[in-house]
Amino acid sequence: MAGIRKIQRRLNKKFDGRVQAVFEDGIIRLTGELDNWDDVVAACEIAATKNSLVHVVNDIKFTGGEIPPMRVPSLRDNALNGKTPDVLIIGGGITGCAIARELSKWEMNVMLIEKNADFAMGASGANDGEVHVGIDLKKGSLKQKYVLLGNAMYDKFCSDLDVPFRRPGQYILFTQLWLLIPIFFFYIRRKYIDGVKSSRFMWGSKIKREQPTFDKKIKFGIYNDNAGVVCSYGLTIACAENAAENGVEAYLNTAVLSMDTNDSGNIIAVHTNRGTIKPTIVINAAGVFADDIAEMAHDRFYSIHPRRGTNSIQDTKSANIIDCIASVEYASVGSLKSKTKGGGIMRTVDDNVLVGPDAVECFDKEDTSTYPESLKTTYTKQKGTVPAASERDIITYFTGIRAATFEEDFVIEWGRKCPNMFHCGGIQSPGLTAAPAIAADVEKIIVDRLSKKREILQKKKWTPVRRGVPRLKEMIPARRSAMIARNPDYGIIVCRCEEISKGEIIDCLERPLCPPTVDAVKKRIRPGMGRCQGGFCQPLVAQIIAEHENIDISEVKKSSAESVILYGENKGGAEE
Repeated sequence: MAGIRKIQRRLNKKFDGRVQAVFEDGIIRLTGELDNWDDVVAACEIAATKNSLVHVVNDIKFTGGEIPPMRVPSLRDNALNGKTPDVLIIGGGITGCAIARELSKWEMNVMLIEKNADFAMGASGANDGEVHVGIDLKKGSLKQKYVLLGNAMYDKFCSDLDVPFRRPGQYILFTQLWLLIPIFFFYIRRKYIDGVKSSRFMWGSKIKREQPTFDKKIKFGIYNDNAGVVCSYGLTIACAENAAENGVEAYLNTAVLSMDTNDSGNIIAVHTNRGTIKPTIVINAAGVFADDIAEMAHDRFYSIHPRRGTNSIQDTKSANIIDCIASVEYASVGSLKSKTKGGGIMRTVDDNVLVGPDAVECFDKEDTSTYPESLKTTYTKQKGTVPAASERDIITYFTGIRAATFEEDFVIEWGRKCPNMFHCGGIQSPGLTAAPAIAADVEKIIVDRLSKKREILQKKKWTPVRRGVPRLKEMIPARRSAMIARNPDYGIIVCRCEEISKGEIIDCLERPLCPPTVDAVKKRIRPGMGRCQGGFCQPLVAQIIAEHENIDISEVKKSSAESVILYGENKGGAEE
C-alpha cells in the first residue's frame, strides 16, 4: 500500500515509535503499546484511509486499564444443541431483527440469538430515535446509501409494524454570520450533488416565525422536512415479533462463546451457553461485539471502538418548548461532521423532550454509566438552541454505546476469510434509519447464496403486518368504553403517568417474545416511563407479572436473571 509509509511517519511523530502499522491482507494492522485509550483511538484514526474497504484493525495493547470481557448470561442448558438453521443471525438489535423479519418471507430455517435478556438492549435501545436525512454523510459511503434508502422506507415500515412514527423535520442552526458562505455551499452540495433533496436553506427571521422557542441569536439554518422520530426499542421489538409470527426461531440469553471452522474457513459449529448450533450461513449483527464475533471465525478485518453517548429525557409537561428536531452548530462547517457535536434537542414520538447524545470514546463495550459532565455538555449546548430547556424537567437519563469503526462507515459484506459469514458491522448512528434498507439488501444476498444449493421459495402466508397491544390512552371515549366492556382489566389503571391499564400489561405478557420482567413490559407498553419512573406502578406491574406467570413476586426480575428486585420480606408478622 503506497500510503503506509506516510501513516507510519505520522504515527512515529505522535507516538515516538510506540505504534507500528503494517498493510496485510487488504487491511492496516496496528501494533504496539499505549497507556491512554484516547491515544489508541487517535492512532487508529491516523491509519484510517479514505478507502472505506481498507479497514484498520486495532492490535495495540492498551496498558492503561483492563478491558472487561463480554458479559455472558448465567443460563446454561442444551436447548439449542444440534440445531441446524439455514441462517443464524447473531444480535437482537434493530439490524438483526429487521434482517430476521425480511428473511422470514422465505421457506428457510432462520434462527435469531441475542445474548441479553431482551431485544434492543444495546445501542438500539439507547439512542434518540431520530430517523436521519443524511446531511452529514459523504456521498459514496455505505452510511449515506442506506440512510437515503432507509429514510424513504420508514412510513410503510412503521405502518406495517404498528409502531408510531412522525416526521417533524430537523433544523441545523447557526448563530455566526461568518459561516454563511461555507455553509451555503455545503447546503448546495448536499442538496444537488449528494442527493439530500429535502434540504432547504432558511434565514433566521423565517426560522423564528416557524419556531418561536428557538434562540433569538440564530442567523440562518438548514431545514429537512423528512427527518423523523420513532421509538427505537419499540421498533426493534416489533421487528422481532413479526419475524417470530412468520416462523423465525428467536432465543434470548444466548451468547456465542466460540466457533469451529473447517479447512475452507467456513463456520461448521457455533458454541453458545445453550448448546452448539450448526448453521449453513451466519449473519454477524452483534453490534459492539461484531469484531469479537469475527475473530471467533478467524475473520477480523475491522475493529470496533466503543463510543458512549448519553441522552436525558424530560417530562411531557415540557413538550411545548419544541415540536421538531434541532441543534445549533458552532465554529465551522466541520462541526456538522463532528463525532462530539453534543447531539440535539427534540420532541420524541411519545411527547417527551430528549436532549443529547454526546460522544465519548471508551474502552469498555458495555460501560453504560452516566456521568454528570455528559449531561452538562449537552444541556450547555442545547440551551443555545432552545433556551427554555431546563435540567429541572429531567425525569431520567440513559447511556448507550455506539459500534463505530475507525473508517466511520458500515461494514456490510461477506467474510474475507470465512466464506459463510456475512458481516453487518459498524452499524452505529444512523443505523436505525438504515436498518430497513440494509435488511432488504441482506435478504437478497442471503437468498441468492442459498438458492445456489437448493430451491428457495417464498412463503404463501407470510405477512408483514404486526399489530401491537391496543393503547388505551390513545382511544376515543367510545372505543375505550367498548374495550373496557369486553375486558374489564382495561378499566384498571396501573400506571397513572402513562395511563396504562392492567389489561394492556396482561396482553403484553401474552405476546410472542415478551420476557416476564418489569423492564420488558416497560419497553413494550410504557408503564414506569412517566414522571415517577415507576415509583408508584412498579410494584403493581411486578404483582401482575407474578400472578400471570404463577410465581412468587420475589421471583420477578427487573430485566435479567441477575437483576433481583425483591430479596424477601423485611417485616415479619406477629409471633404466635
